[in-house]
Amino acid sequence: MCRWRLPLPLLIGAALYMSTYQVSGADDPAAAPNAAPTDSELIASAESAAPPNVGKHATIVAMSADGKMRTLRKGTNNFTCMPDNPATPGPDPMCMDPAAMDWVHAYLTHATPTSGKIGFMYMLAGGTDASNTDPYAPKPTATNHWIQTGPHVMIVGADSSFYDAYPKSADPDTSVPYVMWAGTPYQHLMAPVRTAGHGATTKKPAATEESKASAAK
Repeated sequence: MCRWRLPLPLLIGAALYMSTYQVSGADDPAAAPNAAPTDSELIASAESAAPPNVGKHATIVAMSADGKMRTLRKGTNNFTCMPDNPATPGPDPMCMDPAAMDWVHAYLTHATPTSGKIGFMYMLAGGTDASNTDPYAPKPTATNHWIQTGPHVMIVGADSSFYDAYPKSADPDTSVPYVMWAGTPYQHLMAPVRTAGHGATTKKPAATEESKASAAK
């Protein structure tokens, strides 16, 4: 979705939580909180990734201390949500449908996703920053076009013609929908959203001559 190592429920196991928009260049482990969050806190974090009517009914999974995925709550819809990964610098709980889970599995295993199998992901609490050109970049460099995003949703697995309708700049305006990892098997649409508790990342508009004159008074 992002930069990535995406967390992926159940079938992908431990590999998931170590990722979320793979890149993140995880924080120093020493900076991680000492107190383990309670199950209720993990569930609340996971639910925050999606709208209430989705998160409240989704299956919630998280990584336990032994590195294995466990189900905190069995859901009644087709979405699976994961809480924030404390090893990454930004909030990144995620909620995805089955097709998106398959897409993430392809990403994690360096396989080619099934074209036309459209998946949907929510990251309404935000996302961990990543390279917009290299799906597996672990940290920012002078040439990998590292970007920042706020709350957003993602459409993955669509035919390439779908993505041709959206901007594919290496340095996109993240306040509008754009294609991440364009030209790779993992290109996907990033669409910023505004939620009650989180504002989408926006670029400050350039100052106009009128505004400059007003500020000078």
